[in-house]
This record gives sequence, C-alpha cells and structure tokens, in this order.
Amino acid sequence: MISVIIPAYNEEEAIEKTIDEVKEVMKSNKLNDGLEIIVVNDGSTDKTSKKAEAKGVTVINNPQNMGYGYSLKKGIKAAKNETIVITDADLTYPFSSVPEMLKMKEKGFDLVVGARSGKYYKQSIFKNMLRKILKGFVEFISGKKVKDVNSGLRVFDKSTVIKFFPRLCNTFSFTTSQMLAYAMNDLTIYYVDIPYNKRTGKTKVKLLKDSIKSMRYILEAGIYYNPLKIFVLLTLICIALSVIGFLCSHFLKINAGYVLGIGGLLVSIIVFALGILSALLKQIMDK
Repeated sequence: MISVIIPAYNEEEAIEKTIDEVKEVMKSNKLNDGLEIIVVNDGSTDKTSKKAEAKGVTVINNPQNMGYGYSLKKGIKAAKNETIVITDADLTYPFSSVPEMLKMKEKGFDLVVGARSGKYYKQSIFKNMLRKILKGFVEFISGKKVKDVNSGLRVFDKSTVIKFFPRLCNTFSFTTSQMLAYAMNDLTIYYVDIPYNKRTGKTKVKLLKDSIKSMRYILEAGIYYNPLKIFVLLTLICIALSVIGFLCSHFLKINAGYVLGIGGLLVSIIVFALGILSALLKQIMDK
C-alpha cells in the first residue's frame, strides 16, 4: 500500500496529466490496492487545486507559498500508508520508473532515488557546474558516492523520514538534506537511472539563490552529523594560507607573509581544537 505525494505550485498545465500518469502506472502494475495520491497545493494562484480535486485525489492546501520541503513534510505526515513515493507535478519525472524503484525498496534499501539523465537534465554549462560543486560537497561531507543530489523522484518509508524532519529543509533543498541525513546515518541508498523529461510550465527554481541555500544546508548537515570533518577542512585551509604566507616571505621578500604564516598556523590549531570539542559535544548529545 503506497502513498504518492505531489507538491504543486502553479502547475495547472500539468497537474491533471501527472495524476493520470500516476493512476495508470500503478493500475497497470497492480500496485493500486490501497493507493493514496496526495497533492499538496502550495499556495497556488492558478487552478492547480481545482483541477487536482476534480481528479478525485486528496488535496491539501497551504494558505500561502510555504516551500517545496514544507509541502512534502505536510503530505508525508498526512499519508496513511508506510511506503512513500514523491514526484513533481511538472511531468519531468517518468513515473513509469516507480515500479522498478519499489522493487529495490522491497529488497531492503532505505531510500531509492531516480538518478536523472538526458538533454533536459544537462541544460546549461553553468547549471552543470553548480550541480558538480554541490555533488562534490555532498560526497565530501557524507564520505559516500552520490549519483543525483536533489532528484525529486524517490521512494522511502514514512516512519524513517519523519525521524529526520527537524533536520530537513523546508524549501528546495529538502531532497539534498534528506540525502545527507540518510547517508550520514548509515542508511542504504540505491539509484535507478531515469530519463529526465521536458518541463511543462515555468520553473520555480532560482538557480543561483537555491544553490547557495543548498550549500548552506549541506554545511549545516555536515556540522550536525560530522562536525570534525568540517573543522578539519577549515584547518587545512588555514594551513594552506599559512604555507602561502611563508613562501611569499621567502621568495618575494614580503615581511607581511610571515604574519600570515604564523597567524594561519595559530588559527589552524584553534580551529582543530574547536573541531575536537564539537565532536565530543555531539557524542554527549547523541547519548
């Protein structure tokens, strides 16, 4: 028995087709027994809510635009079933991949993610560059390989994800923060390759702004789950600056370089000590 959560904000062009696709795929794969479809209308100003209600699904209306993550949390809390599937309302994700994802979930994986590919996923060079930076940062923080940091097509258990709600982002970065929470708590993650389709309607993602927010939440997750790793990184940066200072003083005869070198070493010692203290505090809090 499965609950499908669809967050939607001004998606009147695609919401009906999205619901139809979900129903068709689940019926054709005999997965519609006890099926629950929940559309969380995130303060839309168009006909998203009315069109979803006309399809006979459960519609939860936010009084105003509260964010992607907030809407997912609200839908998950309201879900009656343990197995949760989340997808977007813009037809970018092929819901036909969900039966395969559910099979992997049945094999024991805690989180199954649709890893996107194709020309509509790659898009601009700038977007790809930001994705690679986020991916690299997540892999460094978690210490695990990640195929897709923020794919919105996922399968997981309600009882597991709810435990992490206080640490999961209320906005666009919900999926990234969920990925980190699972990876850094030794929960199993499996990726199913999926094609990414052309979007119906206008995108709500603000690329640079949302990427900066994602970086912030990744950093916060790192400090919460593995603080020592973050402080070690900062320590290495301080040592690198210190070495640069000494080299400048030696080769370029710049006396100020010695100040940077000595200062960098002193700061690196302080930062590393703070890292050890943070790790000890986390151990105490975990108890």
